[in-house]
Amino acid sequence: MPLMRLDRIIAAAGTASRSEARKLISAGRVTIGGRAVTETGFRADPAVSAVCLDGRPVGGAGKCYIMCNKPAGVLSGAESGSQKSVIDLLPARYAGLGLFPAGRLDKDTTGLLILTNDGDFCHEIITPRKHVAKRYAFAVNGKLDKEDAAAFADGMVLRDGTKCLPAVLEVADSDASRGFVTLFEGRYHQVKRMLAARGKPVRALERVSVGGLELDPALTPGAFRELTENDRNKIFNRNVTK
Repeated sequence: MPLMRLDRIIAAAGTASRSEARKLISAGRVTIGGRAVTETGFRADPAVSAVCLDGRPVGGAGKCYIMCNKPAGVLSGAESGSQKSVIDLLPARYAGLGLFPAGRLDKDTTGLLILTNDGDFCHEIITPRKHVAKRYAFAVNGKLDKEDAAAFADGMVLRDGTKCLPAVLEVADSDASRGFVTLFEGRYHQVKRMLAARGKPVRALERVSVGGLELDPALTPGAFRELTENDRNKIFNRNVTK
């Protein structure tokens, strides 16, 4: 699809007239790929870039991508019954967009959680074939050593027979009960189960990055922001501009 003026995209979607659309754009209420655009003559392809007004998609793509700093005590999934989930943390303007997590975190695990309604994007993140790294900061009971790191690097077999892909265990120089684990898959309670198998149960766990995208330090627990196109590229380490 050829590039279209932003005011025309909004008008074509039936959201507002072109004159009204220009006022909305100038007011900073329109985003493309999560980034506010105030230039009324800006051109985009609505089939490629998510154009949103006040957070709600307009135009052809209708895709939404959100980074959330998941706090402890809330669930990752959209369907949580009576328990609070990360979806409940979002403003009402995101209701009805069909958001779901691109890789879950346990209820007591904190940190980077990506929410989207783009199934292909989610699949690229979670499938082991894409080798998208997920890095976690941890604290355990006990002290870790080089033998633990070697066991992770070899690919562990858990007590129930689950075969884990090789992973990276980094032990902090200043405190051998803390460090980082990098996985290239996402099995049920995997980090906790791997560390427990080494006799070092987890006390705290936080996901700090997915691929090349790190958790935004400006996001306090429970806070969120939309991902820019460059953010999404960072996940897969491709076409990153900064």
